[in-house]
Amino acid sequence: MNILQAIILAIIEGITEFLPVSSTGHMVIASSFMGIAKDDFTKLFEIVIQLAAILSVVVIYWKKFFDFSRIQFYIKLIIAVIPALIIGGLFKKHIEAMLETPIFIAIILLLGGIILIFVDKWFTNPSINDDAEISNKKAFLIGCYQTLAVIFPGLSRSAATIIGGMQQGLTRKTAAEFSFFLAVPTMMAATVKSIYDVYKDSPEVLSTDNLGILAIGNIVAFIVAYASIKFFIGFLTKNGFKFFGYYRIVLGIALLIIHFFIHPLSVS
Repeated sequence: MNILQAIILAIIEGITEFLPVSSTGHMVIASSFMGIAKDDFTKLFEIVIQLAAILSVVVIYWKKFFDFSRIQFYIKLIIAVIPALIIGGLFKKHIEAMLETPIFIAIILLLGGIILIFVDKWFTNPSINDDAEISNKKAFLIGCYQTLAVIFPGLSRSAATIIGGMQQGLTRKTAAEFSFFLAVPTMMAATVKSIYDVYKDSPEVLSTDNLGILAIGNIVAFIVAYASIKFFIGFLTKNGFKFFGYYRIVLGIALLIIHFFIHPLSVS
């Protein structure tokens, strides 16, 4: 991976991390087209820069995130992240295998898009307008929804958790914000685990040059995500999910056409 490729992937990550379109799916497809998807460093890069993008949440919502008088807020995040930690540990090899099949991701993008078209019609009477009103049980159930994105790369972690929140009675805005907060411990755990695995099995991947590229990617992903998160909140509150559903369907169909009629999508 060179610096230009890293910047491209980081921009894609920053734009798509908080959108219900799957940032992981977009990066895997993009790296496949660039011919770098099979590289061990690319796989690490695509996970670590997600944490950088998500840390923009901490900056934007720093007053809420560092209000230590709201201990229940942190308890809810811990409860909500547990299902993903368990499922992620159990299905790690399955997830890695799915990430190496862009065609699978294309199908999930398409199917997920169909779901998003109808989501706004399913949950029309939200009653929870603040994360303080979310019970521990509801937090856990939202975390269970997050595991769907862990098992099915391309589904979108934000889509799964926002829909989970809406199913539990949260407004779109509140569900989106809780999804953002939940992403912080989730991606911290994923990043630490990925770096540890690479350090243990392939320490040469963490070369000085690669670490420099990783630093650049993190900076770009953070800046782009910071700029895009407020746009998403405003757009979602006013317009709902339908636009993103159509986008996923068009992208999924386009990728399937490319795979079957132009050139097979593969990381190998």
